[in-house]
Amino acid sequence: MNSSLPSFDYRPELLAPAGNWECAKAAVANGADAIYFGMPKFNARLRADNFSEEDLPELMSALHEHGVKGYCAFNTLIFTKELEAAEEQLRVLEAAGVDAVIVQDLGLARLVKRVTPGLHLHASTQMTITSPEGLKFARRLGLDLAVLSRELSLRDLERFAKEGEEDRLPLEVFVHGALCVAYSGQCLTSESLGRRSANRGECAQACRMPYEMIVDGVKVDLGDKRYLLSPQDLAAVEEIPRLMELGVKSFKIEGRLKSPEYVAAVTQVYRKAIDAAMAGNGSEVKLRGPDKYALEMTFSRGLYPGWMHGVNHQELVGARFGKKRGAFLGVVSAVDLGAVELDGFAVPLKAGDGVVFENPADTNKEKGGYVFGVKNRWMEFGHGKIDFEGIKVGTRVFKTSDPALDRQLRASFAGDLRVRKQGVLNLRVSGREGELLEVMGNGKVVKSQMPLQAAMKRPLSVEVIGQQFGKLGGTPFELGEVVMALEGDLILPMSEMNRMRRELVDLLLAEPPVKTWVVPPVFEMPVRESEVVKEPKLLVTCRTIEQVEVAMRSGVMRIYADFEDIRRYADVVKRVREGGDGVEIFLATPRIQKSGEEGFFKLIERAEPDGVLVRNLGALEYFAATGMRMTGDFSLNVANPLTAEFLVGSGLERVTVSYDLNAQQVLDLIEGGTPSWFELTLHQHMPMFHMEHCVFAAFLSEGKSFLDCGRPCEKHVVKLRDRVGMEHPLKADVGCRNTLFNAVPQTGAKFFGELMAAGLRFYRVELLEESAEETIRVLEMYRGLLSGERDGTTLWRELKAQSQLGVVTSGTLESVS
Repeated sequence: MNSSLPSFDYRPELLAPAGNWECAKAAVANGADAIYFGMPKFNARLRADNFSEEDLPELMSALHEHGVKGYCAFNTLIFTKELEAAEEQLRVLEAAGVDAVIVQDLGLARLVKRVTPGLHLHASTQMTITSPEGLKFARRLGLDLAVLSRELSLRDLERFAKEGEEDRLPLEVFVHGALCVAYSGQCLTSESLGRRSANRGECAQACRMPYEMIVDGVKVDLGDKRYLLSPQDLAAVEEIPRLMELGVKSFKIEGRLKSPEYVAAVTQVYRKAIDAAMAGNGSEVKLRGPDKYALEMTFSRGLYPGWMHGVNHQELVGARFGKKRGAFLGVVSAVDLGAVELDGFAVPLKAGDGVVFENPADTNKEKGGYVFGVKNRWMEFGHGKIDFEGIKVGTRVFKTSDPALDRQLRASFAGDLRVRKQGVLNLRVSGREGELLEVMGNGKVVKSQMPLQAAMKRPLSVEVIGQQFGKLGGTPFELGEVVMALEGDLILPMSEMNRMRRELVDLLLAEPPVKTWVVPPVFEMPVRESEVVKEPKLLVTCRTIEQVEVAMRSGVMRIYADFEDIRRYADVVKRVREGGDGVEIFLATPRIQKSGEEGFFKLIERAEPDGVLVRNLGALEYFAATGMRMTGDFSLNVANPLTAEFLVGSGLERVTVSYDLNAQQVLDLIEGGTPSWFELTLHQHMPMFHMEHCVFAAFLSEGKSFLDCGRPCEKHVVKLRDRVGMEHPLKADVGCRNTLFNAVPQTGAKFFGELMAAGLRFYRVELLEESAEETIRVLEMYRGLLSGERDGTTLWRELKAQSQLGVVTSGTLESVS
């Protein structure tokens, strides 16, 4: 920030990651107000060491002793058969004194408030809350805090700040760490390509892989840009003062898979930034010098403010690498036997430091090692340690390790930690002879258990009170001002004053009462009258007008129109009404809605469709007020009956089953709920990444945003080719957000018999780029499946034989042993 800021009347929370004990210790020692951690199950970082049930009492006791809170990341989808285990884990967390749980699953959120009222409930960024409307809907769950999506800018956050102060929900934002290219909670890439769901803590990091860009059937030469979906890391140090102005209550650091040195360094830097802003020195909050160096060295793919200042498609993704880089050191100017000269050292270098020579052609085959000696601008290496062949003048060099910095950071949390003083304890002391001594400290009052007596010598004074009540070692307080209001010279035993001090500290450290929310019962809801449907119904998602023209004459029950240009929706509705022979027409909302984008919803409403395919919580909040019919799409992440019940009870006719479920889990869901609640996508190209990052603008234009990109998305057919040669279609929506679809369609046809037996009656086919002829063929096959003319296995084989459809798989519905 360029201007100094006033001091703030609240202390925002600094929340640090803890993948293990060492990281927890590093966070506490370096100024975190709270940490977040995971358990072996139900957390989005299963590869972290995590904490066991046996660890919890010791962990929470240690945290609370230092005035630090502990939050458990419970941020995955919960399957039907796991609800009992999830409830058991919630009870364990509450009993251990965990302060809050961070939750993605809507059904689990209801369970938290039902069975563990002592736990605060934080909405995870995986809940994909991107607008005030979405937040308003999510508050029905009884949230105590919401973590907003990383893609929101400061301008977006201003609109949250305008919400009423009186009942404003505390908000948390990420300020540092790795950026997922896809919206959290909306990435299905690992699930689609490798049966490893990011919504279940098993992200395979496909965004960090190289891709080639195929435009209108031709590979585009992007030079050394191969990592087209790998953003730089978020570093919002300089945005801290403005975020505090906007009233953000918690600043979150990503990194439960990172080292304790990383946790120490990042926590230090943000602690300093917050403290400077609180003291009114916001203009001094800059990311430079030792602070920037420490962040780069402990983990960095490049440091960038992310989406804090809106989109900049030319800067967010550098595309030259997808893994840790460290600090830029210099460019090779000469190569000699056993040594390399650089054009200069951008950061200090000494013997023992590690370096890497960049190889954009293949970052897995880069050369590097530890420096043996430094002379002027020359780096010397041990004999035979590096093969210098291929290291050419002009090669960029990065510093990847600094053992001295690591030792310094480890020293910050070595040994026993001193309890950090987080508050000043001011006292007011009053009383008279024959009555009880009363001590008020920071709004809390304690009284003696015996009356005051007249003093013959050494009466109570500021010094005596200070000596006894100042014994605050092992607490987060230090003694401040002592105001005496005693009448006469009085005395009280030292032992009694010590007891009063301990009681006062206990009162000050006690948690405030948990706010009671009115939440619908978990396992009960009003009986809903639902139409009994005997015959299976076919529904189809169309993305072109040609597909709509075919579908409305193909005997389907309903068409979902999902167009990139939603201005065409009114025409689509008119065409279906005029020639669809009773076919219902529903219009799909964008998958993401940010503040200020309610106009998209109004356009859909004005088109007067039969209903709306709702894809985000903001849309559900908006359209529920219109009385329009609504079906919830896959992006609402329905994985268990509690989530389904909540959404159906909120006004949806049906919900689409989450794409994270396999066939058995779908059957469990139907059995646990009511079959008429559900709709299943039987055929689709899985939507993998859904991104604020626009690949079209980034690599086919010089534009920063839709304002100056020239809209190449409207002029070209683009696909991204992965390492195995598959070319995945890339599409842009009305909000300029990109979706990368799996090149291979998947079908659940062979499970159709079991699904019908379970009572499921609504089946959807999702079209993508199919021509009119291909649309006819696909819909004929699925009509035959639903009518009993084809069995699922035969249909799967027939689709497989159609080369223009690609290789059709059973996809994510296939059970994994």
